Amino acid sequence: MDRILEILSSIRADIDFEKEEKLIDDGILDSFDIVSIVAELCAEYDVTITVDMLEPENFNSAAAMLALVESILDED
Repeated sequence: MDRILEILSSIRADIDFEKEEKLIDDGILDSFDIVSIVAELCAEYDVTITVDMLEPENFNSAAAMLALVESILDED
């Protein structure tokens, strides 16, 4: 989780990613933020996040993003 939090903070240092649980639902992250996050997660964890994975529930919190990455890694 620490690495995910580092990645997210490097993209948006103004957000407390440890506490926020509605990043998408509350409009805290915009589409550019999501594109940046996806690119960083793909590079860091050597995964592919497909278009069908770009659901709000996968990006509403740091925990959700970690779960997404872990589920992709488990598939391999």
